[in-house]
Amino acid sequence: MSGKSRSNLLPQTPPLGGRRVKLLVMKKIFVLPLIILLSVQFSFAQNPFVRDIYTADPSAHVWADGRLYVYPSHDIAPPRGCDLMDKYHVYSTGDMVNWTDHGQIVEASQVPWGQPLANGGKFMWAPDCAYRNGKYYFYFPHPDKDPWNSNWKIGIAVSDKPASDFTILPEPLKGLPESGEIDPCVFIDDDDQVYFYYGGGSRCFGGKLKDNMIELDGELQQMTGLYDFHEGAWVFKRNGIYYLTYADNKSGANQLRYATSNSPLGPWLHRGVYLNSTTSDTSHGSVVEYKGQWWVFYHTADLSGTGLLRSICVDSLFFDENDAIKTVVQTKDAGKPYRDIQREGAVEAEDFNEGGQGIAYWDNTEGNQYRKYRLGESVDIDQSRRWETIYVTDTDNKEYLNYTFEVSEPGTYHIDFIIGAVNNNPEVKFYLEFDGTKTSNPRRYTVPFAEMPGLATVTVPNIQLNRGKHTMTFYPSGNVRFDKFVVSKATGIITPAVKRLHVYPNPTNGVIYFESPSAGSVNIAGLSGRRVYSGIVDDSLQSIDISGVASGIYFVALQTGAESFRSKIFVK
Repeated sequence: MSGKSRSNLLPQTPPLGGRRVKLLVMKKIFVLPLIILLSVQFSFAQNPFVRDIYTADPSAHVWADGRLYVYPSHDIAPPRGCDLMDKYHVYSTGDMVNWTDHGQIVEASQVPWGQPLANGGKFMWAPDCAYRNGKYYFYFPHPDKDPWNSNWKIGIAVSDKPASDFTILPEPLKGLPESGEIDPCVFIDDDDQVYFYYGGGSRCFGGKLKDNMIELDGELQQMTGLYDFHEGAWVFKRNGIYYLTYADNKSGANQLRYATSNSPLGPWLHRGVYLNSTTSDTSHGSVVEYKGQWWVFYHTADLSGTGLLRSICVDSLFFDENDAIKTVVQTKDAGKPYRDIQREGAVEAEDFNEGGQGIAYWDNTEGNQYRKYRLGESVDIDQSRRWETIYVTDTDNKEYLNYTFEVSEPGTYHIDFIIGAVNNNPEVKFYLEFDGTKTSNPRRYTVPFAEMPGLATVTVPNIQLNRGKHTMTFYPSGNVRFDKFVVSKATGIITPAVKRLHVYPNPTNGVIYFESPSAGSVNIAGLSGRRVYSGIVDDSLQSIDISGVASGIYFVALQTGAESFRSKIFVK
């Protein structure tokens, strides 16, 4: 992308209630590498909340000192895949804004029973932590011999403190089957009984732990009723109901699902997806209550752009009147305004937010011939010396730019984009999000071919904005010259002329947006004629989720009174 355009340590205490409580936390942190301190504190306000190293698989707990602690795994850069994750850090917060990195507590080389693998891999995957008998027990999966993928054990490290001085026990958890599984989870019920869960490869097991916390109390049993279980079991309790959350098998885009039961060992009733796929290929979460609010911790690849390098995030979690978990709204840091906050009126394309790659923008292309304006930014900013115009260019459909501006009063706004496609390609378009949500008319807007100085004006109408600050995300689908946009209060509603059924993106991963000429009924069917979706639509832009269908060609048929419309889509 190219771009700009300017025209002219903590107290030692047991957990709450004398038992371990699983909870989640919110907000961000940085950890200073290679600096040896007892603790280092940082303050952030958006996701991801750890940004100096890559972290994944967060296990969150609240202990009796009133702080929330997160125990994640650690992705290595440059990435070697998940076979090189060799260390664990601990993070804590007292307000969901300021996070402390307590440093490393365990690494693979310290495991006395671990098998040094021929390929140098260090498997330190998703961990968990529990408090019992005045001590903190840290559980982690690790193989003890080759082949690693069929010889998992659950290691245990013990400390008198929640975030330091852990010692790995000479033997792994006793009583486990020989092959073992991954992703340990420990839950302590209201009657003080301790339960242990783990699983992977479509199998989930649970059972009791002895009070010594290092030995199973009887055999494990397979958890039944879990739909499409993959890995990452996490158990918590609310209003007398047991919840088991886990990652499913959606290829390359795991979702977090959950099930409920009136018993800690099931049988379980599948309730659905509560966290949709993130930018990471994988997903792994934990749920906890902290200071009267429930939270979900998970990871994304927003900062790295690759699912092999993940960063932990946290968002609020809510329940409905039937104790079902509502779909989590994933939030992320969109960066800070460039210079002073910009108000309605003209905003130059080069004045995108500060924050860098993965936060304020995403840029996949080399360029930036004009570097004097934004030093250190990778966004491609060019200058038309003849016309004395700086503009963003070299964009493609995997990129975005964030802009934060302010409006003085609530109402309907129109936004005029001064923009032009670099090549005469009718497929070059863009769409917008405001404050992390697609607009009420989230259609793609076609960018006509135009050169300097006479760039085209493309109007995005009827945007409803409240008074105050808003972040607009600009998503191009191809190469454009983007000079600026102008935000103005609407004097009337603009009705776009829609003369056909417009369906996008195409191909799609399963969620499609479509623009209907008028209200009617819509049906989606495969080549065999088998219907996969039926519904009623109005004349606004809407979305349909058919992500559960098999890959292939599907036909979208719309009937509006005497008229019918038809479109073909491909589901990847």
